[in-house]
Amino acid sequence: MASGRPSPSDNLPSGPPRQDRGLSFNRMIPNLLTLLALCAGMTAIRFALQERWEHAALALVAAAILDTLDGRVARLLKGASRFGAELDSLSDFISFGVAPAMMIYLWALQGTSRLAWLLALVFACCMALRLARFNTMLDDKSAPAWKSGFFTGTPAPAGAGLALFPMVLSFQIGDDVVRTPEVVTLFMIGTAYLMISRVPTFSFKRMKVQRHWVLPILVFFVVLVAASFSAPWLTLTAVLVSYMFSIPIAVMRHARLNRQWKAKHPDG
Repeated sequence: MASGRPSPSDNLPSGPPRQDRGLSFNRMIPNLLTLLALCAGMTAIRFALQERWEHAALALVAAAILDTLDGRVARLLKGASRFGAELDSLSDFISFGVAPAMMIYLWALQGTSRLAWLLALVFACCMALRLARFNTMLDDKSAPAWKSGFFTGTPAPAGAGLALFPMVLSFQIGDDVVRTPEVVTLFMIGTAYLMISRVPTFSFKRMKVQRHWVLPILVFFVVLVAASFSAPWLTLTAVLVSYMFSIPIAVMRHARLNRQWKAKHPDG
């Protein structure tokens, strides 16, 4: 007869034991790189407040390098996530939106005009809009595959670099020509427009390299790294100038690929 008391087996879980497997450290590495980029951007603002301009520019270069690495590391370690994408955008806004605007304002615009601060605000707002548009376009699955080789507008690190071009140039030729409100305003307004525009620019992250170009590109990269240590500002200037020249090339290539795609997909 049943005693009416529960047997020990009645208290045992019916299913397999639950295991809290946690999160692999490998999947945390991309987020750690993003946080380091954010710290580098904040450090650039600190150096700017101390008028240590070269240190501030180097901190932003470090932020750009870390921002380039985190996405690649996430794909290699299969650690990409929606959380990481949102964290990356927030980090980019501080490092490449707020930090350059503060640096340029303190370097050349402070005390020159009542509109100077407005210019810094416009640049930061355009960076926020550019990042928001980029995030929404990630969910667009209808775009043709060839468009993955292009950004819509200038990406955040490149935008920060173009805005800071007068400062980088001043490290080589002095402040007389480039440390003026007129020159700085021209670059900031032009860069802000490029960031929110529909102008296509190359996305080097997804660009495929043919096999016969692999070794020359590796050699070029080694030379570029060596030049960065021996003449950092000259090297950075050359990189920024090369990027400026790449924009019209990207526009023409995008237009050609778009014509070819429309010819094959007249109803697209």
